[in-house]
Amino acid sequence: MMFAWFQRLLPKSGDFYELFEGHGANIVAAAIALDGLARGQGDPHVAIATIRDREHDADDIIRKTLHEVRQTFLAPFDRGAITSLIGAMDDVIDEMQSAASAIELYEFSAFDPHMQEIAGIALSASNIIAEALPMLRDLEKNGERLHKLTGELVSLEGKVDLLHDAGMKEHYQRAKGGGKTLDFIVAKEIYKHLERIADAFEDVANEIDSLVIDHA
Repeated sequence: MMFAWFQRLLPKSGDFYELFEGHGANIVAAAIALDGLARGQGDPHVAIATIRDREHDADDIIRKTLHEVRQTFLAPFDRGAITSLIGAMDDVIDEMQSAASAIELYEFSAFDPHMQEIAGIALSASNIIAEALPMLRDLEKNGERLHKLTGELVSLEGKVDLLHDAGMKEHYQRAKGGGKTLDFIVAKEIYKHLERIADAFEDVANEIDSLVIDHA
């Protein structure tokens, strides 16, 4: 497209692509820690600390991104699109941090297979985002591939919904039969946070799709 060609000739300040990719790397690192935590691999305190540290690193990146948006005369995308994408990405790692905080608060370690699978999906989705972000550097060339990747993210979110419902049903049946109301309440809280991670991934997919539609 003529507009995309013209954009490449314009001088720019602020490497938004690098900021996106740096934030994506923090999402992946947090997702690896969350997946290990759910599967009982390693020290849970280390995993929770890792998620918290990566969330703080991601906060630094979003602050820098917002600063660059204010200072940059010519950006590769509309300023609103930049802040919407980095905001959606930040929601992903914020939800991972919320899940980790709930796990720490309730001293939760009884991750059932559905929870473990959701954590694994979160890691898969994180890797998809990390694959997609460098492709934003050339939307014309990568538009079709990006659309395929965002479709995968939406599909994974649908799988999480099914796992959430199946897991909650099992916990409800156990609580109803054995009177373990507290266990049900805690499991419901953990599931809530895990599902919100998937919802945030879908928001990232929608933001990337919007860029593809506008610029590819």
